Amino acid sequence: MRTVIWEQNQVWVIDQRKLPLTLEYKKCEDYRQVALAIKDMLVRGAPAIGATAAYGMALAAARFCNLERPGFLQKMEEVSKEFAATRPTAVNLFWALREIGQVIEYNRDKQPGEISKAILQTAEKIVGDDIDTNRAIGRHGNGLIPPTANILTHCNTGSLATVEFGTALGVIRTAHGQGKKVHVFVDETRPRLQGARLTAWELVQENIPATLIPDNAAGMLMKDGRVDLVLVGADRIALNGDTANKIGTYNVAVLAHENNVPFYVVAPTTTIDFDMESGRDITIEERTGEEVTHIDGVQIAPQGISVYNPAFDVTPARYITAIITEKGVIQGPFGDKLRSLGGKDMREVKP
Repeated sequence: MRTVIWEQNQVWVIDQRKLPLTLEYKKCEDYRQVALAIKDMLVRGAPAIGATAAYGMALAAARFCNLERPGFLQKMEEVSKEFAATRPTAVNLFWALREIGQVIEYNRDKQPGEISKAILQTAEKIVGDDIDTNRAIGRHGNGLIPPTANILTHCNTGSLATVEFGTALGVIRTAHGQGKKVHVFVDETRPRLQGARLTAWELVQENIPATLIPDNAAGMLMKDGRVDLVLVGADRIALNGDTANKIGTYNVAVLAHENNVPFYVVAPTTTIDFDMESGRDITIEERTGEEVTHIDGVQIAPQGISVYNPAFDVTPARYITAIITEKGVIQGPFGDKLRSLGGKDMREVKP
């Protein structure tokens, strides 16, 4: 299942707000529609956001390629800033924009039409690489899954969070495909319920055994020995291994540490921020209070109550057993090992 598709100079994205009741693709004919789809969370999940933004840049290039070169270059710079403002925490967004920016800079002496073609080619490569990367992540992560395993997840890390295959859920999908007896405890993931609405839906579609739980049941399950490992995704990983992910991930990590349950972060290397030393510097997006006070437009909290609604939290590296990437499984201490991924092709990192 493709989360984002380029077809006849249009971008189609799954409107994830309507799942699990309706599977519907939304057509974006203008780059501003793509930016709004990211901001309003029709598209979510760091890899999917990056790929969608790349296609959005291609849409903008096609729109402005009739301008003279200076005007075209100025417009593309403005569009890139518009996309950068949509979601501040997910680093894949900025990585994709940087990739497109480098293509523009390399080709800046060419005609806008040629630059536009190069941007689309780069966007297609980002999309294709994401699929290959996630399948490689699945293969590496599968080695950590025992023949029979109860796995706890938080938020959504499947096809819907990427272009097609998934990160943490891709590991589960790979293990299930290899005949392992996996069962998934799915955190509901308040306040937007990405676990209940999206992860549960994906698992049901593929007949992978799963049980939906309230977020605050995770600790009890671990204490009772019913969870063998935790798999979560990431929106930004600092060089020391500190990881930003959906709000509530830190809670799960602390509970896993207290109960001696392995806690794995699963993400492509594009989610590593090679310019950020620690998680203290990660910008945490705050979203509207209505996400907490309402469910599907129905008010569940008293009028006038103050709301604090961070979209992400940061899990310190000391709580992370290992980071699973397309280039291998990396165990802490993470610093030098993560830095090496930014400077050379590390085919595999052994535990």
